[in-house]
Amino acid sequence: MLKLFNSLGKKLEPFKPVNPNLVTLFTCGPSVYQRSHIGNFRTFLFEDILVRYLGYSGYPVNRGMNFTDVEDKAIQEAKARNISLKNLTDQNIDNFVQEMNLLRMKIPDHLVRASEAIDQSVEIIEQLLSLKIAYWYRGNVYFDPLKFHGFGALFGLDMAKWPVKKRRFHKDTYPGMNWNLGDFILWHGCKKGENTCWDTRIGRGRPSWNIQDPSMVIKHFNEALSIYCGGFDNLFRHHDYSRAILESVRPYPMARFWLHCYHLVVNGQKMSKSKGNIYYTDTLVDQGYDMDQIRFFLIYGHYRKKLNYSELTIRLAADRLKTFKEMVKALKGRTDQDADTRVDEAAMGKIKEIFTGRMDDDLDVKGAFDALYDFVITTDTEDLTPSIACGYLKALKDIDQVFQVLFSGN
Repeated sequence: MLKLFNSLGKKLEPFKPVNPNLVTLFTCGPSVYQRSHIGNFRTFLFEDILVRYLGYSGYPVNRGMNFTDVEDKAIQEAKARNISLKNLTDQNIDNFVQEMNLLRMKIPDHLVRASEAIDQSVEIIEQLLSLKIAYWYRGNVYFDPLKFHGFGALFGLDMAKWPVKKRRFHKDTYPGMNWNLGDFILWHGCKKGENTCWDTRIGRGRPSWNIQDPSMVIKHFNEALSIYCGGFDNLFRHHDYSRAILESVRPYPMARFWLHCYHLVVNGQKMSKSKGNIYYTDTLVDQGYDMDQIRFFLIYGHYRKKLNYSELTIRLAADRLKTFKEMVKALKGRTDQDADTRVDEAAMGKIKEIFTGRMDDDLDVKGAFDALYDFVITTDTEDLTPSIACGYLKALKDIDQVFQVLFSGN
């Protein structure tokens, strides 16, 4: 049985979807004020593995992913580059989807822009105002976390440390991963000279970053999600904010499972512009790596541990994948000897048992790959009957519907 680490309960739990016939899953997608780097894709590839493994395990999935195309940073970036916000975000969204395809990531059923869910944001704000959980202040709308029972449960925030004095945080995002202990913004009232605004029932303005995910979840699902995914940094503020907003206006929990992927670091350091250590997929292609190797490197490590990028770690991962592909070719060579070879079901079952044994343990991709690698590399291919080799090969092909790295060149 599949077990996943639920950030809400902070423990491994047997996976049980809200609806046994359809897993609803939402991905906290990219902020498209800039191009996504390999650190971003590490998180989205974890989610790709999750979706593919759910499918492998027999669960149909209905998945949504948002694009944050309306926020402070995007507006500032468009202004700095003297282009429209739409031109900026369109370009980055197009690049993101192209790279998803190059990395053989499944495209979500719903790719949603925040700018397409303005009506839902307004509806939520109206409800929060009527419940007196939100309030107007100097033309903006703020959410009072003290009005939501259970606020901070995802992170494990100690609400006893909440300041007595009222504090308000006006920006969409703040640097670092410290908590802003105070009220957070839901709606930016349109100020003089601003042009990224919408005319709505609550006035002219735009939704804040933190209300956008709940708005898109309500628009496309309007029910409790089975799984909500995101990067580890979203455990600081953002996902507790999103959860509080949605659960204040709906009679169901936002999600049953909350999964968070840890960061990719570069030579042990955080990736950042100031350090000059941001890498993109084409940076790695220029270094001689293909998309199989890049995908493999980014998935080859447990999602709840930091992944360290260095010249050594990516080269070792690429070499390991190359060796496994050579073993797959050797197996194929045995099966090619007889076109009528039957699949040895026991052999196929053995390989799949190794795979599921590790993957059911909180999506242990590295453990699964290494266990398969060790099993196959210690097998004398020349001594295998064609039917056993065919069983191994058939199982590996099925497994590669999840990994997506073994058979593209075979």
